[in-house]
Amino acid sequence: MVTTKEPTLSFTSALVRLAHLVQQVFGEVSREHDLTPQQAQLLCLLVGGPVGMGELSRALHLEKSSLTGLVDRAAKRGLVRRTRSSHDRRACLIELTGEGQRMGELAHEGVAARLETLAGDLPAGHRDLLASAVETLLSRHTAGPPRA
Repeated sequence: MVTTKEPTLSFTSALVRLAHLVQQVFGEVSREHDLTPQQAQLLCLLVGGPVGMGELSRALHLEKSSLTGLVDRAAKRGLVRRTRSSHDRRACLIELTGEGQRMGELAHEGVAARLETLAGDLPAGHRDLLASAVETLLSRHTAGPPRA
């Protein structure tokens, strides 16, 4: 059984501070690899394989024009390339180049290692509970607006 002490931060304050911490970690790791935090996030999302522009826009919370600029700058650096979808010729997929794959893996591993270090002293039960709570929040968010 997981026991918890009385929180000193409210739930929302804790989540906001956690979000800032994760962004800070992305910033630190991206600087080490001469990337912007947005480029690091893009590469991390693409490590698993090509992704469509619509899905990237939702995942990165970027408008189409901002995402296009981000992809253009990453393509200019030789990190990503655009390919046509085999299911829909009008659709464009973004995939990593060899160098992009290398950089994406380095960025992903760097972020994961830092976050694991930060959470290293948490008991396994707390880590599992936090992961479960975050997974629930994320699935509710992707399901759409809450229903009354």
